[in-house]
Amino acid sequence: MKNELFTPVDAAWLHMDKPTNLAVIVGVMMFDAPLEYERFRAVVSERLLIYDRFKQRVKEPLLGLGLPTWEVDPNFDLNYHVRRVALPAPGDEAALQQLAGQMMSVPLDRHHPLWQFTFVDHYGSGSAVIGRLHHCIADGMALVQVLLSMTDATPDAEWHGPEPKPVDDSFKHLFEPAVKAVNSTLAVAGSLLHEGIQMVAHPSRLIDAVNLGSLGAIALSKLLLLKPDQPTLFRGQCSVLKRAVWTTPMPLSVVKDVAHALNATLNDVLLAAVTGALRRYLDEKDGVAANLNIRAMVPVSVRPADNLNTLGNQFGLVILSLPVGLREPIRRLSVLKERMDQIKDTPEALVAFGLLGGMGVSPAQIEDVLLKFFAAKVSAVMTNVPGPRAPIYLTGVPMKRIMFWVPTPGNLSLGVSIISYAGEVMVGIATDGGLAPDPERIIAAFDDEFTYLQQWAAQSSAAQSSAAQSSAAQSVNPPAQPVGLCQATTRAGQPCKNRVVGDSKYCRVHQTA
Repeated sequence: MKNELFTPVDAAWLHMDKPTNLAVIVGVMMFDAPLEYERFRAVVSERLLIYDRFKQRVKEPLLGLGLPTWEVDPNFDLNYHVRRVALPAPGDEAALQQLAGQMMSVPLDRHHPLWQFTFVDHYGSGSAVIGRLHHCIADGMALVQVLLSMTDATPDAEWHGPEPKPVDDSFKHLFEPAVKAVNSTLAVAGSLLHEGIQMVAHPSRLIDAVNLGSLGAIALSKLLLLKPDQPTLFRGQCSVLKRAVWTTPMPLSVVKDVAHALNATLNDVLLAAVTGALRRYLDEKDGVAANLNIRAMVPVSVRPADNLNTLGNQFGLVILSLPVGLREPIRRLSVLKERMDQIKDTPEALVAFGLLGGMGVSPAQIEDVLLKFFAAKVSAVMTNVPGPRAPIYLTGVPMKRIMFWVPTPGNLSLGVSIISYAGEVMVGIATDGGLAPDPERIIAAFDDEFTYLQQWAAQSSAAQSSAAQSSAAQSVNPPAQPVGLCQATTRAGQPCKNRVVGDSKYCRVHQTA
C-alpha cells in the first residue's frame, strides 16, 4: 500500500469533527440469533480489510498547510477495531438504543484507522453489531456497499478467498441519485467553487454569478442568500450526549399503497409523517407558529452506478424546507411533495459538492466560517438509503434489521434516517441529549401521523372504488327516465325527451312506432 492524498471533500469531512458533534456514521445491525464472535472477527479480517482504507490512518500536513494523507498504520491491531460488550439487563431494544446513542459521542482515535465495530452480546436472544465509520472514509452509499460485502445472500455461502467482491448488478438501481443534475457534471461544481467562497465573504459579488450559467447561479444564490433557519428547540448549543431511536419496521407494500392512494412517492409519505411528528413534538414543548418551517439538509449521491465499491465521498446536498407550521396532514403532504418536486431537477447537489470541496482545501479559518455558515441555515440532516430487497446473512445468521445515522455537522442537533431492507422500512431519529432528550416521543408521534395518512388513504381508495363501481353500474343499467318522459330511446341511443301520452309510457312518436 502506498500513501494517498485526501480528496478535498474527504478532507472537509475529516475536519468537521467537533467535540459535541462527530463526523461519524453509526450503524446498527440486529440479529434474532447469536453470532459467533470469532467468526465475526474472521469475516471483518477477510472481507473488510481487503480495502486498503481500513488499514490506513490520517497524517496531517506539516504546519497544517495542504491536504492530509492516508498512510499505512504500522501498528494496526484488529483488537482495537473489533470490540465486545454485553448489553445490560434487560437487553431489550431500549437498552440497545441507549448504547447506540452513547457510541455516537465516542471519538475515533486518529492514531488508528477511523473505524470500529462493537460486538454486542445479550441483545434479547440474539446479538447486535454497532459499526462506527468516519465520514472521511466514504459516503453512505459506498459504506453500505462495503458493509454488504461482509454479508452473504444465503446462510451456507462459502468464502472463496480475500478478493474484492464485484458490485452486484441487482443493487445498482438502488443507488441511483435521488436528484437529477439536469445534464450538469462535476465540473459545474468546480467552476462555482471559487465564486461561492468569495460570495460568503462578499455577498455583493452574487451578481457576478450570472456569468456561471443561469441554473448554477440560481442554485448558488439559493444556498448563499438563505437566512438562518427559524429558531426552535432543535437550534441551540449541542452537548456531548446523544440519543438514538428507531421505529418498528413497516411493510414497504403498506407504505407504497398509502403513497399510491395519495398520489405521492414513498419518500414523500415518510417525510410528511416525520414532519408531522416534529410538529407534534414542538407543539407539546413550546407551541408551533402557523408559518414555521424547519430546513433539512438532504445528501444526494452524485456517484455513478458503476462506481459503488470505490471509497471516498461523492455526494452533494440539497435543502428541503419542512412545513411544520401546517396543521392539516394532507395539506402538509401536498406542500412537502411540491417542494421535493421543485428541487429534483436542479444542480443544487453539485454546487454543494463543490463548496464542500472548497472547505477541504481552504485555510482552517475559512473552513470554519463555511461550516458555521451552512449549519446556520438548517436544523436537521435527513437521509434515505435503500438496502437489499432480500434478507442477507452475516456469519450464516439472518440479519433481522439494520439502522444507521449520518453525522449532524456543525451545531446541528437532529438527524433523520430512512432505510429499507427485506421488504420493510424503518425511520431512525438521532437527537442531541441536551436539546431534545426524549426522541422516543418523536417516534410515537410519527406512528400517529403515519396511521392518520394510512386511514385517509384507505378512505380515499374506498371512495374511488365506490365511484368506479357506480359509474360501471350506470353504464350497464342506465338510470330510469324521470316520470312523465318517454321511456324509449332515440335512433342515436339517447333517452327520448318527449312527454308521454295519457297513461302510456311512450310519447306519440314511439307509440306509433
